[in-house]
Amino acid sequence: MSNYEDKIPCTLIRGDGIGPEIVDATITILEAMKAPFAWQEQTGGLAAIESDGDPLPERTLENMRQTRLALKGPLTTPVGSGFRSVNVRLREELNLFANVRPGRSLIPDGRFNDVDVVLIRENTGGFYVGVEHFIPIGDDPHAVAEASGYLTREDCRRIAKFAFEYAIATKRRKVTVVHKANILKKLTGLFLETVTNIGKEYAGQVELEERIVDNCAMQLVINPAQFDIILTTNMFGDILSDEIAGLVGGLGLAPGANIGADAAMFEAVHGSAPDIAGQNVANPTALLLASAMMLDHCELHADGDRLRNAITTTLATPATRTRDLGGKLSTTDFTRALIDNL
Repeated sequence: MSNYEDKIPCTLIRGDGIGPEIVDATITILEAMKAPFAWQEQTGGLAAIESDGDPLPERTLENMRQTRLALKGPLTTPVGSGFRSVNVRLREELNLFANVRPGRSLIPDGRFNDVDVVLIRENTGGFYVGVEHFIPIGDDPHAVAEASGYLTREDCRRIAKFAFEYAIATKRRKVTVVHKANILKKLTGLFLETVTNIGKEYAGQVELEERIVDNCAMQLVINPAQFDIILTTNMFGDILSDEIAGLVGGLGLAPGANIGADAAMFEAVHGSAPDIAGQNVANPTALLLASAMMLDHCELHADGDRLRNAITTTLATPATRTRDLGGKLSTTDFTRALIDNL
């Protein structure tokens, strides 16, 4: 790993399952580009449980607070039991309030060829705050499960401002605020009200429209090109962002950024895929696209564009795709092919 004083310090978490493989591929490509990052490797997930007894050790958090920048491979989250999601803890501990999930058509023979949408998700509130418990009845201690969520007006205000400023910075024309205020009148009603008020400050610069979440889900599969930026709450954003990934070829093409006032973390949003770990078949594209976002975040826009262009060129031909996208290349061969297109 490079570690030069004149480079940008960046925390590196390899992750679980296929994480180390796609991180290795990504680092190889970034170093071929001479991207100016000084990697500071830390542990997280299952490896951290083995070494520290905690999937998110304090030393990892402290390193991220110091570097204020992180690139992270996928981490395993147990379903239904076990430890709490490391991703959720990271967002809370570092106050990474904005989740940015771009979806763009990259496969020429894909389902849609005109998708170019960015979903911006409020990342720290809503139903994902983890306020839940069981209510016992009779001899059943888990007879009733109850969960609640919360959003503050300040939560809504800061994500709204982030979305409109992002639209201006990236020359996008429209923000669609997505909600369920017809049913969740308080929780998402506050979100809709606050975003609408903030939107008035950007009138003439960015158009604002609103959609109920179920209608938005339908419209995405009918005509995704009508959307530019989608702004929504935590749970709705989690669901809709995966739907958008499905429109452009799947989670293997889905990058993500988690951004706060004092830190930013970039990641592949897919899972750790333990069933194919160690087989040299994993697709590193999502993490590469996240790395391009990280380059943009560091104001290295030319490098970000260079990496995105190389990804687009490599994926344009079936012969230079990985197996999940209908090609035959291994992770290693895909890495070599992409470097040739830089």
